[in-house]
Amino acid sequence: MRESLILQVLSVDASRQRHRYGAPTSCSAAAQNRGRFNVVNTRDTRRLLLSLFILSATVCSETTMGANDNSDSYVQTGYAIAPVPLNLQGKNPALVGLGSYNVNTSGCHDCHTWGPNGNWAVGGNPFLGQPKVIDPAYYLADGRSFGPGVVSANLTPDENGLPAGLTLSEFISVFRTGRDPDNPARILQAMPWPLLGQMTDRDLESIYEYLRAIPSLPGNR
Repeated sequence: MRESLILQVLSVDASRQRHRYGAPTSCSAAAQNRGRFNVVNTRDTRRLLLSLFILSATVCSETTMGANDNSDSYVQTGYAIAPVPLNLQGKNPALVGLGSYNVNTSGCHDCHTWGPNGNWAVGGNPFLGQPKVIDPAYYLADGRSFGPGVVSANLTPDENGLPAGLTLSEFISVFRTGRDPDNPARILQAMPWPLLGQMTDRDLESIYEYLRAIPSLPGNR
């Protein structure tokens, strides 16, 4: 699309120059036109460059607006689907909303929210035809066992406000490497880190920021 528009600008400019000077009919005529062309060449070049600059700025602006609209949609959806109240004090609201979208549409609570009724509050199991309600009393606070010694982690903020007790760099490292932060020699077996680790730094930062904003449930830690 962009290349087509640029070609149109070039074509229009060339047409204008042919109309202005006409096609030379002899070497003598060409020599006469050459001097006249050089006088206005700078002005024509500036006009062409200005046209290309405006075109480029328009395309970039439209692309940026589209990206921002898309991002805003994720943020708004994230807030709409958050199953617990969020503490936004000292947080980046846009990252929190995006993080909620990333967490609550990727099945994180399937493993990390586990109470007496599994993921769901009483009367809120959609697999039984009930309106979906994730159990806030156990939201992302671990408890699901995957065999001897393998239990989902508590992702809620600790007493220092750190999700799962991890700094941002430690948190991202778990996603990228799959290494247990408490025992780096051990590779996490239940967490789908090979897939989640392909997320962008911004997406992982948004998840971390969202987890900073959810209620702390230290009882399961």
